[in-house]
Amino acid sequence: MKFPGKRKSKHYFPVNARDPLLQATPQEQEEGSWVVGIDQTLVDIEAKVDDDFLQRYGLSAGHSLVIDDATAEALYDELMRDALISHQFAGGTIGNTLHNYSVLADDRSVLLGVMCNNIQIGSYAYRYLCNTSSRMDLNFLQGVDGAIGRCFTLIGEQGERTFAISPGLMNQLQADSIPEEVIAGASALVLTSYLVRFQPGEPMPAATLRAIDYAKKHNVPVVLTLGTKYVIQDDPQFWRDFLRDHVSIVAMNEEEALALTGEQDPLLASNIALDWVDLVLCTAGPTGLYMAGFTEDEFKRKTNHPLLPGAIAEFNQYEFSRAMRHQDCQQPLRIFSHIAPYMGGPEKIMNTNGAGDGALAALLHDITANNFHRQKVPNSSKHARGYLTYSSLAQVCKYANRVSYQVLNQHSPRLMRGLPEREDSLEESYWDR
Repeated sequence: MKFPGKRKSKHYFPVNARDPLLQATPQEQEEGSWVVGIDQTLVDIEAKVDDDFLQRYGLSAGHSLVIDDATAEALYDELMRDALISHQFAGGTIGNTLHNYSVLADDRSVLLGVMCNNIQIGSYAYRYLCNTSSRMDLNFLQGVDGAIGRCFTLIGEQGERTFAISPGLMNQLQADSIPEEVIAGASALVLTSYLVRFQPGEPMPAATLRAIDYAKKHNVPVVLTLGTKYVIQDDPQFWRDFLRDHVSIVAMNEEEALALTGEQDPLLASNIALDWVDLVLCTAGPTGLYMAGFTEDEFKRKTNHPLLPGAIAEFNQYEFSRAMRHQDCQQPLRIFSHIAPYMGGPEKIMNTNGAGDGALAALLHDITANNFHRQKVPNSSKHARGYLTYSSLAQVCKYANRVSYQVLNQHSPRLMRGLPEREDSLEESYWDR
């Protein structure tokens, strides 16, 4: 696995000039050096159409509508026949996150979900595979005799966007298709709020809860991305209880944070969320990115950056500390960090979809790098305590912020390549020395 950023050669692993008191494990180990996620497998399809097209399929210009499978097939066939499709991208918030993780880490991630048993060259399912990193393990997908999800973005003659959504069989993941051994060896289990609440009879919630049970059994952190404020605001107390009972890390934007906590300030909302989880990642649009977590009070590290004002005075005072799970702290101390948008944000934002997923991918990379290093050099002082992340909270913010910028600066929510090399910051050199 590659660590983020440009490092001196002595900081790569395996290390040749090692402290003789530190003995690496003699055998090669891979346990814990991947992440696993569950997703609704879907493809985002963009096409330019005329008003007659929308009327033929009963669509209202500028609105979003769920369509049945037969309508979706007829609509897709016409788009293909007349060569109206401009883009077909693999979608899904967890699929995007795992893909970006594999691109950043150049390492394995495992996707659980459904996929068409029969895939034709050039079809939407084929495009899903083509737009997915080869380092993303799709061998555990459950086959289905039918379509995966499709989200049609239809651009009208006046540039107005109309959305037609066809779920297909994307919610038909069965609990028996969840492999315990894959979750047991993972660094994290990644989920989205969309997976939990469905119509009666749909199997996806049971499959998700089965995966959570396996993660708890094997002490694997559960990561939840909140998805959209509309899911959360319907029943915020349900989600607070769900976070408290099942989740270690929550990723959200400022709107989802408001829906969850009732607090508009992202910093205060992140602080409230620490009542339920161990680590919080909150993207706040042009304001930047916040993180909140816990560390052992005795081993906290003060920042070298200017102390920031806010609803919590000088809240970034200990942002050079590494995050820990609350259960692993004797005297837990809440720590916070913030970073403004990288370079002030892109000059022209190409795509707002997926920036938060990119930030989460960076956090997952750091968590997995920590497990990887623990396996390779178990006696390192970096692992004297049960740290969750490899880098300080400030450095994870910096990395996540950079990945978000890269996603905003391109049309697709999925990275096509890794990031340019960059120099390490002061707090990283402290941990590595």
